[in-house]
Amino acid sequence: MNCKLEKTKNANEVKLEIAVEAQKFEEAIKKVYFKSAKYFNIPGFRKGKAPMQIVEKYYGKEIFYEDAFNEVAEEALEEAVKENNLEVVSRPDIDVTQIEKGKDLIFTATMQTKPEAELGKYKGIEIKKIEYNVTDEDIEHELGHMQEHNSRLVSIDDRAVESGDIATIDFEGFVDGTAFEGGKAEHHDLEIGSNTFIPGFEDQVIGMKIDEEKDIVVTFPEEYFSKELAGKEATFKVKVHEIKKKELPELDDEFAKDVSEFDTLEELKADIKAKKEKQNEERVKYETQEAVVKALCEDLKVEIPTGMIELEVENMLKDIEQRLSYQGLKLEQYLQMMGKTEADIKKEYEPQAIEGIKSRLALEAVIKAEKIEATDSEIEEKMKEMAKNYGKENDEEFLKNENVKNYIKQGIASEKAIDFLVKNAKIK
Repeated sequence: MNCKLEKTKNANEVKLEIAVEAQKFEEAIKKVYFKSAKYFNIPGFRKGKAPMQIVEKYYGKEIFYEDAFNEVAEEALEEAVKENNLEVVSRPDIDVTQIEKGKDLIFTATMQTKPEAELGKYKGIEIKKIEYNVTDEDIEHELGHMQEHNSRLVSIDDRAVESGDIATIDFEGFVDGTAFEGGKAEHHDLEIGSNTFIPGFEDQVIGMKIDEEKDIVVTFPEEYFSKELAGKEATFKVKVHEIKKKELPELDDEFAKDVSEFDTLEELKADIKAKKEKQNEERVKYETQEAVVKALCEDLKVEIPTGMIELEVENMLKDIEQRLSYQGLKLEQYLQMMGKTEADIKKEYEPQAIEGIKSRLALEAVIKAEKIEATDSEIEEKMKEMAKNYGKENDEEFLKNENVKNYIKQGIASEKAIDFLVKNAKIK
């Protein structure tokens, strides 16, 4: 394999001209033939038994070129990138300039490379001091959650539905006199005031009594996820079966004993306060780090290649797809619900992608400037921790994986760089 490197007119873009030896390309053609021979049906031969020369004569000599190219091109490109010490940040734009049996395979790959980031001021960055204090209201709010969690439902049969009640209802929705999909349910528990239904629906349930039936008229919001229903008026036939009310436990020592390991309410409050203070410490630490990195990026000079942004957005979309899969949803379904296209989502995530790239490049520049490194013991400790989290404590292949090690090494160095920035910041 021979290669030639040249820079293009565009910043952070290079073109590699790669030549794969004729013999190697021919070996790839033979490999492709043996893989695909069983699919060829040529008169005079049993299916899959026609010699390669006959297949080429029958279908054309180019029949195997594309697959043979794919067999050798990726490996040749990786070798060329490594040989030229390139940090590629985009997908390659491939152009085949010579592909013929008996001749060298020649193609070009145009790619964008990682840009050099020029640091501005990174020592003595000025940021505002971040503070969060635990108030009595915070503690009362947490106690309120605990009350809600330990509440019980009491049936009401001597009055109509009120705000805050849970009404068990049947409903069926109609638009222009026709029932629509997803608009019907029986014995559905609806908390009045939760605003989980179409605006105006819950308000009209207030005042209804058990076994009462009523037509409720509402209008779907203009931005409703179902385009067929958005902005349209709908009539719901509603029947109330049951009315229930939440009954909250008293906030006293008995409550504390029931919901915690403490004997008194005061002890429970003190524990809530201590936990909140700990949470606030972590929040202050995280937001201070975030503020320092943001200030660092604002003073950073760098030209980010478009391909680098595109790859970052694609990775973000993959993360979204994975999270949606946990909920049993596909990206296409999510986009349909949101009334958006994949292009819309990519455009929305672009600023976030640019911010993430700038943060990484800025921290890498600090690491380089301050010669920050992760020690072997730090990497080993983190590897063991990761292996334990993934249940791979005894997986030697995982523990020796260089890609994982490099990922951990970069992560530790980035954490050290952030600590360095915070320690050297001027916090007002």
